[in-house]
Amino acid sequence: MRDALVAAAFQLFLERGYEQTTVDDIVALAGVGRRSFFRYFPSKEDVVFPDHERCLADMTAFLSDGADEDDPVQRVCDAARLVLRMYAENPTFSVQRYRLTRKVPGLRAYELSVVWRYERALAEYLRGRFAGRRDGTLQADVIAAGVVAAHNNALRSWLRSDGQGNATAAVDHALGYVRGTFGGGHPGDTPVEDQEDVVVVISRRGAPMWRVVREIESTLGRD
Repeated sequence: MRDALVAAAFQLFLERGYEQTTVDDIVALAGVGRRSFFRYFPSKEDVVFPDHERCLADMTAFLSDGADEDDPVQRVCDAARLVLRMYAENPTFSVQRYRLTRKVPGLRAYELSVVWRYERALAEYLRGRFAGRRDGTLQADVIAAGVVAAHNNALRSWLRSDGQGNATAAVDHALGYVRGTFGGGHPGDTPVEDQEDVVVVISRRGAPMWRVVREIESTLGRD
């Protein structure tokens, strides 16, 4: 029933346009009553995004099931891949929805609210992992926003190409920037002034030790 309503809705959206299609039109084509429609979808906008509630629930469960030893940045990147998987399961539908949301301002606003809910789920997980850390909340919010931005940049490029190419590779590449920036440690844990420097000095073979020491001191800016 749910899939039949979605199929009927998109058939009419493509034929008549979103604004010109009513809920009555959708249920008439699907052969059901209005009550059946609203049992599955609270509004006409929701029929355009029928899978996001399930995906958000899957993401929340995935984050909750993480272990303490998991790298939190890797965990949120993996959680974002669940959204990609949802889109990649049905490329034709995903491309149709993308084109529709580009034409209808109300749907773009709805989509932004959905994206914000994903970002909030990632940020809440990271806040829990970064609790007690210096700027932990700031780190969590920045990383969550970065994950969503990287994921959506690759996803939308794939949708604009009509679903051609390797969406997984594109998203992995984009999320690699996030991992490269924030992964393998936690930003802000070690003050810059406390970090160790590594200095490489090139000297001629056979140079006396006092000259090598002077070159090192000069490089470090010591008198």
